[in-house]
Amino acid sequence: MKATYALIATAALAAKASAACFAERLGYPCCSGNEVVYTDNDGKWGVENGNWCGIADAPTCWSLSQGYPCCSSSNAEVWYTDASGKWGVENGDWCGIPTGSTGGSTGGSTGGGNVTPSNEQYTISGNPFKGVEFYINPYYVKEVDGAIAQMSDSSLIAKAEKMKTYSNAIWLDTIKNMQSWLESNLQGAQSQHQSSGKDILTVFVVYDLPGRDCHALASNGELLANDGDLARYKSEYIDVIEGHLKTYKSQPVVLIVEPDSLANLVTNLESTPACADSEKYYLDGHAYLIQKLGVLPHVAMYLDIGHAFWLGWDDNREKAGKVYAKVISSGAPGNVRGFTDNVSNYTPWEDPTLSRGPETEWNPCPDEKRYLEAISKDFKSAGIKSVYFVSDSSRNGKKVDRKHPGEWCNQTGVGVGARPQASPVSGMDYLDAFYWIKPLGESDGTSDESAARFDGYCGHETAMKPAPEAGQWFQKHFEQGIKNANPPL
Repeated sequence: MKATYALIATAALAAKASAACFAERLGYPCCSGNEVVYTDNDGKWGVENGNWCGIADAPTCWSLSQGYPCCSSSNAEVWYTDASGKWGVENGDWCGIPTGSTGGSTGGSTGGGNVTPSNEQYTISGNPFKGVEFYINPYYVKEVDGAIAQMSDSSLIAKAEKMKTYSNAIWLDTIKNMQSWLESNLQGAQSQHQSSGKDILTVFVVYDLPGRDCHALASNGELLANDGDLARYKSEYIDVIEGHLKTYKSQPVVLIVEPDSLANLVTNLESTPACADSEKYYLDGHAYLIQKLGVLPHVAMYLDIGHAFWLGWDDNREKAGKVYAKVISSGAPGNVRGFTDNVSNYTPWEDPTLSRGPETEWNPCPDEKRYLEAISKDFKSAGIKSVYFVSDSSRNGKKVDRKHPGEWCNQTGVGVGARPQASPVSGMDYLDAFYWIKPLGESDGTSDESAARFDGYCGHETAMKPAPEAGQWFQKHFEQGIKNANPPL
C-alpha cells in the first residue's frame, strides 16, 4: 500500500511500532485514563504520576488501532487515502488525519478543552488562597519543558522539573492573549476540579490599560491613552473577561489588577508627561473594571502597589492612601480584596542589613515586610476597609546586587523565592499569600539599544545581557534563578 510514497513509507514504518498517541512524539507518555487537564494544538493532556501525558482521542483517531499515531490536526495535508481514511505524514511517520476535532484549540491557547460550565456558584469568604488547590499554568509548564531541553546538568534539570509543580499567574496582557488564555484556563481549572474533587484557584493578571506602564518603555501596551482605546479596553477586554467569569463561576479566581498603573499616579504625574496623559484612563479604567468584576462572588481582586522602593517613603505612602481610597470608592458597588506588592520585582521579603539611612535614601521600609506593615496602617487610616496583601515572591529569594534599589530589569543574581502559600507569615493575618505572579524566566525587557521598546534600565550594569523582549523566554535568567532559589528547590 502507498506505493507512490515508498521512500517516505520506509522511514515511517521504521518509526511506527510504539506510537500509541500524539504525546509520544513530543517525549511524553500516553495516559492510561481520560481525565483532561488542559488542551492545546497538540491534543488533550492529563496528569499521571506527577507527569503530563497525552490522551488518545479514540473515537475520531481511527489510525491508532492500526498502530499509527494521529496527525496533530484534522486539517493536515492529505498524502494518501485508502479504505481506512485519509493519511498524512508528520516527523517521518504516517499519521491518520482525524475525522473530527481532536480537542485542539486555536491561537496557541491552553486549558481544559470542551468543558461544560457548572451551574454551581462558588463564593469567596475571607482569604481566597486558603483551603484550595492552586491551578498549574500549562503554558509555563511548556516553557520550562523547553528550557529543560536546553540543559545537560542533571541537578539543574531536577530543579527545573520542580518548577513545573508550582502555580503562577497567567498574564492577560493583550486582547488577543486574553481571548486565547482566559476561557481555556478557566476550563482547565474546572477540569482539574473534576479530577481532584478540590476547589481550584486560578490567578490572572489583568494588564492592558490604555497608556499602560507610562513610566517605562519595555512593557508599554497595545492600547494608547485616548478615548477610542479606552472604549476598546472596556468593550473588547473587560466586558469579555466579565462574560467568561460569569460563565465559569464554580471555581475561585484571583485577579491581579494592572501592575504599576496606580503607583505611577502616586509618584510620576509631574515628572513623566506620558503618565499625566494616562491619568484619566487609569482612573476610568479602574472604576469600570471594579464595578464590573468586583461584584462577582467567586472573584477576589488585588490592586498593585508597586514595591518598597517605590512607595515605601512616608510621603508616598500617605499620598497612596488617598489615591487608592478614591479609586476603590469610584468602583462601587464592586469590592476590592486588597493589594499586591513586588510584582515582577526583586526586593527581598526581609533584609535585616538595611535600615533607614543614606544607603536606602532614608526609606523607612527597605524590604517588603516592613513596607506592608507600614502601608497597611496608612491604608486603614485612609478609610480603606479591606486591606490584605499578596506578595510576589517569584524572584526575591536572593538579594541581588543592585546599584540602586529601584533597578527592575533582568537583575543578575536572581533567585526564586518563597513558594506559593496561603497565610505564610505568623502574626501577619493581613498577608493572604506569597505567590509567583511574574513567571521566572520571562524577560523584563530587551537589552538591544536599537529596539523600539528598549528601556535604559535594561542596559544598566546590573541587568543581565543579552536579554530578549519583555515576556519572551530568557534561558540564562531562568537557570540562574533556580540555582539561587531560596529556599532551595
